[in-house]
Amino acid sequence: MYKHIIVATDGSDLAKRALDHAARLAHIVGARVTICTIIEPSAMLGYADMAGAVFDPLPEMVEAQHEGAKNVLKAAAAAALALGIEADTQIVDNAFPAEGIIAVAEKVAADLIVMGSHGRRGFGRLLLGSQTNEVLAHSKVPVLVIR
Repeated sequence: MYKHIIVATDGSDLAKRALDHAARLAHIVGARVTICTIIEPSAMLGYADMAGAVFDPLPEMVEAQHEGAKNVLKAAAAAALALGIEADTQIVDNAFPAEGIIAVAEKVAADLIVMGSHGRRGFGRLLLGSQTNEVLAHSKVPVLVIR
């Protein structure tokens, strides 16, 4: 049935439920699992002073994003291992979540994407999340949405 399942996580409770479901499904069908998280583009990439020198005002923020992503993936991989699944992990840097998730799915030739119905964002939590909608609209492989 499925040979390679991608699970998208942002570390939220809903993403943990998606991972749990994906790991159990992978165990039943004997599929590989790749867990991915996405680091979105920074709002402030830098600025130039009057002499033209470019300053990056937020290198600490970028480093904190990478550390946070590593921690999210480390926890997710440990949770999958506790369910008997050894998972690969991938960080996609400087992408919007839907684009990054689809890119990972294409890169590893996944045949299923599992993700939560919404991420950690405010108003988007009220409806099917915009990034989830984007994945549903543009993915070439089936998408399992966990609520």
